[in-house]
Amino acid sequence: MATGAVPASFTGLKSRDHQGISFAKSSDFVRVSDLQRVKFRRTKIAVIRNSTNPGSDTVELEPASDGSPLLVPRQKYCESIHKTIRRKTSTVMVGNVALGSEHPIRIQTMTTTDTKDVAATVEQVMRIADQGADIVRITVQGKKEADACFEIKNSLVQKNYNIPLVADIHFAPAVALRVAECFDKIRVNPGNFADRRAQFETLEYTEEDYQKELEHIEKVFTPLVEKCKKYGRAMRIGTNHGSLSDRIMSYYGDSPRGMVESAFEYARICRKLDFHNFVFSMKASNPVVMVQAYRLLVAEMNVLGWDYPLHLGVTEAGEGEDGRMKSAIGIGTLLMDGLGDTIRVSLTEPPEEEIDPCRRLANLGMRAAELQKGVAPFEEKNRRYFDFQRRSGQLPVQKEGDEVDYRGALHRDGSVLMSVSLDQLKAPELLYKSLAAKLIVGMPFKDLATVDSILLRELPSEDDKDARLALKRLIDISMGVITPLSEQLTKPLPNALVMVTLKELSTGAHKLLPEGTRLVVSLHGDEPEDELEILKSTDATMILHNLPYTEEKTSRVHAARRLFEYLAENSLNFPVIHHIQFPKDTHRDDLVIGAGTNAGALLVDGLGDGILLEAPDQDFEFLRNTSFNLLQGCRMRNTKTEYVSCPSCGRTLFDLQEISAQIREKTSHLPGVSIAIMGCIVNGPGEMADADFGYVGGAPGKIDLYVGKTVVKRAIDMEHATDALIQLIKDHGRWVDPPAEE
Repeated sequence: MATGAVPASFTGLKSRDHQGISFAKSSDFVRVSDLQRVKFRRTKIAVIRNSTNPGSDTVELEPASDGSPLLVPRQKYCESIHKTIRRKTSTVMVGNVALGSEHPIRIQTMTTTDTKDVAATVEQVMRIADQGADIVRITVQGKKEADACFEIKNSLVQKNYNIPLVADIHFAPAVALRVAECFDKIRVNPGNFADRRAQFETLEYTEEDYQKELEHIEKVFTPLVEKCKKYGRAMRIGTNHGSLSDRIMSYYGDSPRGMVESAFEYARICRKLDFHNFVFSMKASNPVVMVQAYRLLVAEMNVLGWDYPLHLGVTEAGEGEDGRMKSAIGIGTLLMDGLGDTIRVSLTEPPEEEIDPCRRLANLGMRAAELQKGVAPFEEKNRRYFDFQRRSGQLPVQKEGDEVDYRGALHRDGSVLMSVSLDQLKAPELLYKSLAAKLIVGMPFKDLATVDSILLRELPSEDDKDARLALKRLIDISMGVITPLSEQLTKPLPNALVMVTLKELSTGAHKLLPEGTRLVVSLHGDEPEDELEILKSTDATMILHNLPYTEEKTSRVHAARRLFEYLAENSLNFPVIHHIQFPKDTHRDDLVIGAGTNAGALLVDGLGDGILLEAPDQDFEFLRNTSFNLLQGCRMRNTKTEYVSCPSCGRTLFDLQEISAQIREKTSHLPGVSIAIMGCIVNGPGEMADADFGYVGGAPGKIDLYVGKTVVKRAIDMEHATDALIQLIKDHGRWVDPPAEE
């Protein structure tokens, strides 16, 4: 991999690269986009300047991955790659709440009431505070709402509620100035605070044009910074992936790179005015993009020597298990690397319902950091931190002499495995249905979201003909049936995949099996390398990474990263399934959050080929759905309609929860289709960047429909809007009729 180092005094050129890469526009910032193509060891690389950190001799860059045009600082984005160590930050005061690495991870949410309705907003804030939130955000879109904020604050103080209040500002610098006189913190969206709403136009800027826009931002933003200094307020510079300005998108694309630069334009102004009581956020509805953006942000702050705290969140996560899963994937991944000082779980539910899952996530992150959960130090050369590249394990192939088709035991887009009991085999048709197989005259067939393989810890006796026939029928449709070595040796099941441990491999116990038997290796990932050596001489169909969930000091995430590093360094391309066994009495939210964090943190880096969740007292269908939700949330396997659903706020123009439920009921059977359900369009249609179709509040009682980022129908009466959305999906050839009930 090509890398480069440049003197700290290097001063980028005042021009633009023919390849569309921008150069320096401020002497106050080191960024990987300020670069010049040069020859380095016969390879073209890029260099940047560093005029702000004279104590540093060089700043080193490398491609995010082989062949990637994105150059990133060589400095890591976290304190440690082999254990959870919380990133050291400054302390930011939000009212009476201290935020930063020396303090607990703060939890927060946002009101959904009309801000002008002072009584309703005060009541909701009180309910939120009673649930244990540390901070509450309130949308403030105009002068009337700003005036109401004074009444809200005063009323809460009179009722002895001193929870810090945050004003959510878009497009309204004058409103921000007004509300800064009473609220404790101002959230600024750099994509629309001083810029017009994005039109998604590719613009050509001269260096002079670009500089003029930066000067305009400084002129508009400076009064707010000065007022925040005067009143002792905090600020969040909160970039949203979907609301980047046309200027940023023209230079950097709709990308994590653009998100970071958008925030840094505003941060430089704060620093110029000696204002440091601010935090950053890099939110996106896509957890993969969100994780990459935060990592890039921290890597660049490390280069600059900045230590501002982070507010974490996945925006428009949705509702129920879907919303909790997406949030766990994005937020949990970063918490496992020690990143994050305050979090919000954005759900299409009442705001007080967000507090419990938010607290569970925060506790998980703080616990990992307190214990410094990890593994023995190892060198990491192959994981890609900043751009997604999936490591695809070698799927099963047919071999000469195979009696059955093993190729369906794993799925190319990500596999779901389930643990099945002997009791379930007593009712074969119910078992087939629970595995999401189609039934035709009582016979199972694989469907889009059918489980790929099952783990059977105990085989039925050889004289249990019905149970063995049920298993044979599953094997015949290319479903893998995995069973432990001891079971297969005593009650052999034809064509089963046999699970072995590293110890059983090293003792040669597996050699008692018939030649050609497919092996599944179960391991922890933290074993000494000499114990892993046996893998080099093993023909494994897959690996189950199974670290006991009760392990206190060892981190599942870091153990898996170590395992993947070992496999890559030894050119071992086995598929790896993340096998998590939850203890009895695990709360459903803890299971979703635990799976999203411990497996999602790996899948967002392209590490892993599937999931196997076990929980002794949880519903089988819930575990199956959670597994598929995890794969879809990590942008792997689509088995149902994807929804980008905002959590609602005071700007929302309809009952978001009710309408969201109506749309889901009629459209949930469209895998591969993504639908955005947005209460308003404040963040721009780019907030629906991941969606194929959009249902957006345009005015009270009126809905606008989008295809991608383009509005195609305006002002549809709400009672007709859902049907109009369905017709729009049909017009674009994406509709299929729901499957008939069996």
